[in-house]
Amino acid sequence: EAEKDAVLSQYETRIGSLVSGIVLRFDGSAVRVDIGRTEGVVPANERIPSERLNINQRLTYLLKEIRETERGREIILSRADPDLVKKLFAREVPEIGSGAVEVKVIAREAGSRTKIAVHSTQPGVDPVGSCVGQKGVRVQAVINELGINEKVDIIHTHYSRAINLA
Repeated sequence: EAEKDAVLSQYETRIGSLVSGIVLRFDGSAVRVDIGRTEGVVPANERIPSERLNINQRLTYLLKEIRETERGREIILSRADPDLVKKLFAREVPEIGSGAVEVKVIAREAGSRTKIAVHSTQPGVDPVGSCVGQKGVRVQAVINELGINEKVDIIHTHYSRAINLA
């Protein structure tokens, strides 16, 4: 029990970050995933509806939260959260990591389409071009990581305040 608490406290510091995991088994409508030193759970509402998962398949997940359940504390992972797309773009696009390009809003219908509004904080930096990459390599890497043919639209917003894309 102490070992489990130590592992969970280590993952508490990583809430909101990306983790890689291997599908272990299906637990009713939820999916159990090996994320290294412990297991995470992907509830049905955090899965992409059109996605078909296979045992031993490696995917990237968003570490959403650590929730108290009837089985004790469990790590909740997500593939449907809009923050997953934001973190994938931050990983692929150095301009987002450096702060030259900001992601203002993400509207996502998991498995179908995603719209992402970006804004440049530095003059001379094309926010849409930075996210798309040369010949589309950056946006294609994000689409490939999502694992399905989800349409990703990147929109340039000239406004520093958030806009509603839905």
